[in-house]
Amino acid sequence: MTPDMTPCGPQLLAAAAAAGSPVPATVFAAFEHTARTHPQHPFLHIPASAAAAWNDGRPYDLRYGQALHQVQRLAERYRAKGYRGGCRVALLLENRPAFLLHYLALNAAGASAVPLNPDYRAAELEYVTRHSEAVLAVTWPQHVDRLRAAAPCPVVAAGDFAEDRDPLPDAGPGPAVAASDFTGEGGPLPDAAPRSPAADARGAECAVLYTSGTTGTPKGCLLSNAYCIAMGTHYVTEGGRCEVRAGAERLITPLPLFHMNALVASTMAMVLTGGSIIQLDRFHPASWWRDVFESGATILHYLGIMPAILLGQPPGEWDRRHAVRFGFGANANPRDHQAFEERFGVPLIEAWAMTETGAGGAITASREPRHPGTRCLGWPRPGLEIRLVDDEGSEVPGGAPGEALVRQSGAEARAGFFSGYLKDPDATAQVWRGEWFHTGDVMRRGPDGQYHFVDRRKNIVRRSGENIAALEVEACLLEHPAVRQAAVLAAPDSLRDEEVLACVVLDLQAAAPDRDTALSLQDWALQRLAYYKAPGYVAFVDALPTTATNKVRKTLLAELAADPLAGERCFDLRTRKKRSP
Repeated sequence: MTPDMTPCGPQLLAAAAAAGSPVPATVFAAFEHTARTHPQHPFLHIPASAAAAWNDGRPYDLRYGQALHQVQRLAERYRAKGYRGGCRVALLLENRPAFLLHYLALNAAGASAVPLNPDYRAAELEYVTRHSEAVLAVTWPQHVDRLRAAAPCPVVAAGDFAEDRDPLPDAGPGPAVAASDFTGEGGPLPDAAPRSPAADARGAECAVLYTSGTTGTPKGCLLSNAYCIAMGTHYVTEGGRCEVRAGAERLITPLPLFHMNALVASTMAMVLTGGSIIQLDRFHPASWWRDVFESGATILHYLGIMPAILLGQPPGEWDRRHAVRFGFGANANPRDHQAFEERFGVPLIEAWAMTETGAGGAITASREPRHPGTRCLGWPRPGLEIRLVDDEGSEVPGGAPGEALVRQSGAEARAGFFSGYLKDPDATAQVWRGEWFHTGDVMRRGPDGQYHFVDRRKNIVRRSGENIAALEVEACLLEHPAVRQAAVLAAPDSLRDEEVLACVVLDLQAAAPDRDTALSLQDWALQRLAYYKAPGYVAFVDALPTTATNKVRKTLLAELAADPLAGERCFDLRTRKKRSP
């Protein structure tokens, strides 16, 4: 029987209002309410390990009242230069305080943020900034040149936003300008021509997050204020092992702010409850538990790779010297789940959601029995409907795996979900066939009614928490002069969940199927794609199996994908995939 839970979606917001809790219309309104109510509460803490590149290795702390002051000043500068509803501003600001300050300021001005992955290469930066029609890109001085070379919009360097002399550039069509650093050292930005804003603040666009799909290029997920508020509200009312105590939590996360998890789930959960965000620049295994202890973290966020890496660290004095009440995340390797909980004393609460589903389709294993090690996702909350279907769309029998279709019950089936894919109504309609959101993920329903994750149907490689579209990598490899055909698959990886395997048919007159050629192909991809997208395995094959319509039958390559090194001409290049300094 499903335990008693707080409802989600539109019912959740109604319940909050009935209880007398304010339901803010925008992300900034939620932040402002908390900042005015609890100005002395800690808002943001950056441990020394995460501040080495910009704060001389000193910890950084910002209270809600201080942050509100900076956000308001920055928002006024945006407004004064024409950044209002309908404008999109790209942010390449990494996991640093300025990211959140700009994000909140843009929201206060009514504009939308387009977070950029710092690992993007020129073609990726050009695609996202052009596709999103960003009227401005803000970044750090060290990234200005490469971003200006790629982005069709003006680019400025971020500086110290607390200074009165900071000029904010104008928004609008006009020639690209020299980089300005918000401290008065450079020239003004051009004006932006505002587009039509949404009719109401709740439905107004808050951000565009680009997520991998199956079309080869990233899709821009349109996220509204209502989406973000619903995600945060869903989190803080989940209860069970995920109880969030108002004003008492300190949530540590190494996850990137250009992803939904950090930008929406953890940030909004803390903002709505007056909690503190402990934001790392990235995951530092050696100093992780010390940072957890010294920061006073009570909640930690993780992705599947993290428990495995931490279990591989030698026992240390910090392993149990912490106040963490639970970890919240996804895709912990089943073999690591229970071992992690026993060693570190932290229950790992597995959850499932997509950028597209937000709170509308989220499910969390927050109540016992959680069945650690089985990929259990828990019971759906009231208001969430789930169907499991086969390839023909028919419901599968009890206990059988099937693709999960999700929606909210009642008239608002899409409540809490994304607003759609930017400039792609056909793709939006495709995932919402029959008013059910088609997740592409396979689940099964256990005898106690809890759902368990099985696998992904989508043509996606999930490496260290990053979703990689196989078609995007294939398109890159096919531009290499020695490549005739290419098929990219997911190969298992004990540390990173999955690795990119490229099966390549060569033009043998141009290159030989040897290690040197494999290295050349990987270098080709590393120069054009974010490092994690490049092949970790390169396998040379004589031909690729195809259908009558010349589509590659990847199912016939499953044996090679399951054990790439069993192939005679497969080369393991995983150790060469490293983030650029």
